[in-house]
Amino acid sequence: MLRSLVGSEMCIRDSIETIGDTDEEHKRGSGALKTTGRMGEVMKESSQIAHTYARTFLKETEKQNGFLDTAQLHMHIPEGATPKDGPSAGVTMTTSLLSLALKKPVAADLAMTGELTLTGKVLPVGGIKEKTIAAKRSGVERIVIPEANRRDFDELPDFVKDGIEVHYASQYQDVYDLAFGVNSKVL
Repeated sequence: MLRSLVGSEMCIRDSIETIGDTDEEHKRGSGALKTTGRMGEVMKESSQIAHTYARTFLKETEKQNGFLDTAQLHMHIPEGATPKDGPSAGVTMTTSLLSLALKKPVAADLAMTGELTLTGKVLPVGGIKEKTIAAKRSGVERIVIPEANRRDFDELPDFVKDGIEVHYASQYQDVYDLAFGVNSKVL
């Protein structure tokens, strides 16, 4: 489970659909991503971009890891009856997929928001105040928001910002380093 900031906490869950009992059977998968939950069209597009970018990123950072090319994945956005249609979860979806592929957990005290392009650029999102409040209510102490939203965060009242360590991301590598506690850059 990974926390995304969308005004209220939204959890993204990924799982592997078992193809067979052996690694060889698993390798014959299609690398497909199935999505479920109350997702609007924009959110569905974000999940497809996240999957494509995560595959590219993984090939650049872990050349031998073909997990996202072969595994059949299922991403579920469990958000009750409220459909989500804003573009703000791309970095969270990408991080969730990479966590699964790398078998590495994401830092538990971290939440994030930001849309992602196919080239890894982190795009600005709306609702920074609401997302920061949602993080505080969830007990999160560190958040990642797009660099382009720096001014939005800076303009928040101090009582909203207090107790939150904010990190800014302009490229996905910035998010990756915080989520997995690494400092190495993509080759």
